[in-house]
Amino acid sequence: MPRVQVDPLVCEANAVCVGLAPEVFDLNDDDELTILLPEPPADQLDRVRHAVRSCPKAALILDE
Repeated sequence: MPRVQVDPLVCEANAVCVGLAPEVFDLNDDDELTILLPEPPADQLDRVRHAVRSCPKAALILDE
Protein backbone atom coordinates (compact mmCIF):
# COMPACT_ATOMS: atom_id res chain seq x y z
CA MET A 1 0.00 0.00 0.00
CA PRO A 2 1.37 3.48 -0.82
CA ARG A 3 2.62 5.45 2.16
CA VAL A 4 3.30 9.18 2.38
CA GLN A 5 5.89 10.67 4.75
CA VAL A 6 7.28 14.08 5.53
CA ASP A 7 10.83 15.06 6.42
CA PRO A 8 10.17 17.50 9.28
CA LEU A 9 13.68 18.93 9.02
CA VAL A 10 13.02 20.02 5.44
CA CYS A 11 9.34 21.03 5.65
CA GLU A 12 8.79 24.79 5.94
CA ALA A 13 5.00 24.59 6.42
CA ASN A 14 4.24 26.25 3.09
CA ALA A 15 0.91 24.35 3.13
CA VAL A 16 0.87 23.66 -0.60
CA CYS A 17 0.08 20.02 0.19
CA VAL A 18 -2.73 21.03 2.55
CA GLY A 19 -4.33 23.04 -0.22
CA LEU A 20 -4.03 20.18 -2.70
CA ALA A 21 -5.04 17.27 -0.44
CA PRO A 22 -6.63 18.57 2.79
CA GLU A 23 -8.01 15.13 3.61
CA VAL A 24 -4.44 13.82 3.85
CA PHE A 25 -2.35 16.77 5.12
CA ASP A 26 -2.88 19.32 7.87
CA LEU A 27 -0.84 21.97 9.68
CA ASN A 28 -1.12 22.10 13.43
CA ASP A 29 -1.07 25.30 15.51
CA ASP A 30 2.75 25.18 15.62
CA ASP A 31 2.97 25.06 11.79
CA GLU A 32 4.08 21.44 11.84
CA LEU A 33 2.76 19.23 9.08
CA THR A 34 0.60 16.33 10.17
CA ILE A 35 -0.19 13.49 7.82
CA LEU A 36 -3.79 12.54 8.57
CA LEU A 37 -3.79 9.51 6.25
CA PRO A 38 -0.26 8.06 6.00
CA GLU A 39 -1.64 5.32 3.76
CA PRO A 40 -4.01 7.33 1.58
CA PRO A 41 -6.91 5.51 -0.07
CA ALA A 42 -6.84 4.92 -3.81
CA ASP A 43 -9.24 7.79 -4.48
CA GLN A 44 -6.77 10.24 -2.89
CA LEU A 45 -3.57 9.01 -4.54
CA ASP A 46 -3.63 11.36 -7.54
CA ARG A 47 -4.01 14.35 -5.21
CA VAL A 48 -1.23 13.06 -2.96
CA ARG A 49 1.09 12.54 -5.92
CA HIS A 50 0.37 16.08 -7.08
CA ALA A 51 1.05 17.41 -3.57
CA VAL A 52 4.35 15.51 -3.36
CA ARG A 53 5.47 16.88 -6.74
CA SER A 54 4.34 20.41 -5.80
CA CYS A 55 6.10 20.67 -2.44
CA PRO A 56 8.44 23.66 -2.78
CA LYS A 57 11.01 22.08 -0.44
CA ALA A 58 10.63 18.48 -1.65
CA ALA A 59 9.87 17.47 1.94
CA LEU A 60 7.26 14.84 1.03
CA ILE A 61 7.94 11.25 0.03
CA LEU A 62 5.44 8.82 -1.43
CA ASP A 63 6.56 5.18 -1.26
CA GLU A 64 4.54 3.22 -3.79
